[in-house]
Amino acid sequence: MSLFKKKAAEAEAPAVELEHDTSVGTAADVEAVMKKYDRESNTRVWEGGPKWIIKTIMALFSIYCIVDTVFLTTLTEIRLPVFVGTILFLGFLTFPARKGDTRVNHIPWYDIILLIAGPGAYFFYAVNAREVIRLSARIMQEPLYMIVGLIGILALIELCRRCVGIPILCVAGALLIYTFYTLNQTLGGNIQMAFYQVIRTMFYTANGIFGGPISVCAKFIAVFIIFGAFLERTGIASFFINLANTIAGAAPGGPAKVAVISSALCGMVSGSSVGNTVTTGSVTIPMMKKTGYKGEFAGAVEAAASTGGQIMPPIMGAAAFLMAEFTGEAYSQIAVRAILPAVLYFAGIYIAVHLEAKKLGLKGVPKDQLPKMSKLIKRIYLLLPLVILVWLVSTNTFTMAKSAAIAIVAAVAVSFVNNIIGWATKAEDKSDFITPMKIFDALEGGTKGSITVAVACGMAGVISGCITVTGLASKLLSAIVSVAGGHMMVALVLTMLCCIVLGMGVPTTANYCIMAATCAPILMDPSIGVTKMAAHFFVFYFGIVADITPPVALAAYAGSAIAKADPMKTGVNATKLAIAAFIVPYIFAISPQMLFVDVESAFQVVQICISALLGIFGVAAALNGFIFRKLPVIFRVLLAVGGLGMLIPGTLTDVVGLVLVVAICVVEYLAAKRERGMCNA
Repeated sequence: MSLFKKKAAEAEAPAVELEHDTSVGTAADVEAVMKKYDRESNTRVWEGGPKWIIKTIMALFSIYCIVDTVFLTTLTEIRLPVFVGTILFLGFLTFPARKGDTRVNHIPWYDIILLIAGPGAYFFYAVNAREVIRLSARIMQEPLYMIVGLIGILALIELCRRCVGIPILCVAGALLIYTFYTLNQTLGGNIQMAFYQVIRTMFYTANGIFGGPISVCAKFIAVFIIFGAFLERTGIASFFINLANTIAGAAPGGPAKVAVISSALCGMVSGSSVGNTVTTGSVTIPMMKKTGYKGEFAGAVEAAASTGGQIMPPIMGAAAFLMAEFTGEAYSQIAVRAILPAVLYFAGIYIAVHLEAKKLGLKGVPKDQLPKMSKLIKRIYLLLPLVILVWLVSTNTFTMAKSAAIAIVAAVAVSFVNNIIGWATKAEDKSDFITPMKIFDALEGGTKGSITVAVACGMAGVISGCITVTGLASKLLSAIVSVAGGHMMVALVLTMLCCIVLGMGVPTTANYCIMAATCAPILMDPSIGVTKMAAHFFVFYFGIVADITPPVALAAYAGSAIAKADPMKTGVNATKLAIAAFIVPYIFAISPQMLFVDVESAFQVVQICISALLGIFGVAAALNGFIFRKLPVIFRVLLAVGGLGMLIPGTLTDVVGLVLVVAICVVEYLAAKRERGMCNA
């Protein structure tokens, strides 16, 4: 953060006279807003010795995660409880019971009890794992094991309340009550046995906390989060920002375009909409405001672009690897299928900021103030860890976890090469140099980033387990099919609303785990007819856009704090800018050819790509209300219709849409030319 704040402070304003407020929020402003809205930002204040002890434990846990996923073959019933137990221990040390608790080195008595009892339940399971396996269903006859299981479940729920939020707890709580009711009915009203059965299922089987989501988290997600933490300290973020400046900084409204490009590049690695908004936004938002954009627009551009970074292949914030695990498709195929939707998303934002710049008459940053490509290209080696990771995973050379571990080593090695080159060339800026302390911080940051994700994955396992044990999946499917009346569009709308609500404030990777377990199977039912890949991409997209969809738009709130703008207005603007994320999933759900599924020829691929890009231009221009001049309302409506027509794969819709979009562009160009001629005369 300090590097980006320094660069933002040093950025010179372009030669544009401004009349509006160009002030930006400080780090304290951002922290205050995030503490208000984002539970993950409400952490305890540790100083001195306790702080370094906790940081050291977190760094050691990251090392353990890497070693465990790559080298150890520990029994699953031991490995997962140890992982979750340690997450709970560090989680209760990190997150206080209530917001605004800023007492230094303070932990109340009830948290000390939780700190012992909560993780203790999971470590008890790990120590007695073989006995748990031996007892199987007879474990319900052991009161001690039932008490331990109940404590473990309640401790996870409490930590989830602190660091993830209420929406996911409401869903999990309702499902747990329903599960208890169903089992009680099945067991003939035996309340005690039904209660014990819920505890056993959720704590001692693979149908609960230790189900697929937490297994994937311990096996893959944690290592990829650690990899992202190392990449952030190699200088790759500043490299992406400088690259974006070189490409688009001098264009009209250049800083906003820089925000779009840099956030797309940084976001695919970070896996956090909010983190990416704060990191790149501390540079791009001040530049946008100095150029002439309003605060709520500048914050919205950064929030929308940062959120979209997680749909950007090849990494997709680690979700690409999860999708490969859930769908059984090769990672390389997932990455290819994600290309066109991601391009459309960022094209929509890029077009919107370009039209806004033209409408306001904004200029770009003078070229003499931008980084030189000749100097930037010399640092291209910073991308090597990312290239190595993608190559190893796509070629199946190693497992995904081992590939991530190798990429971490590569990131450290590249950083040392960067140090050597910097010393040899006597570089003045040493902020990107790797040091032992930065390696330590990266390890600590990896664990810190894993806590919320792991807790959310644990709750996702509970949700999935409740649905599986009670047979609720088939009942939900019947209900949605009945409400939808056999219409795919109705089912898609209901699923979209479910994804946005469940995705509020939940980390991307955990969010996708929940969606894949609850919503995707519904869409994949033959009566609805969405293909497997389209269903998983659909829930993934709408789970992510929760970060910019009011009222719980955490990325937009972070952007508004930096821009010193109204949070709700910023969220509304971000939603408009990210309109492609609300349209494109419907298109590929109806016509999976957009994901390159069931494509008949190369010509069809080209046709889909060109028509989709022109279509997103039409929709973006309709929302912005400007092309060569301010658009009449009727033209905006016709542009939207034409754009949507071209987004739907098919020759007839493409031709109709193309005629509408091109005709309006030609008419507006000629009208604007006439107006300029009259003014000159």
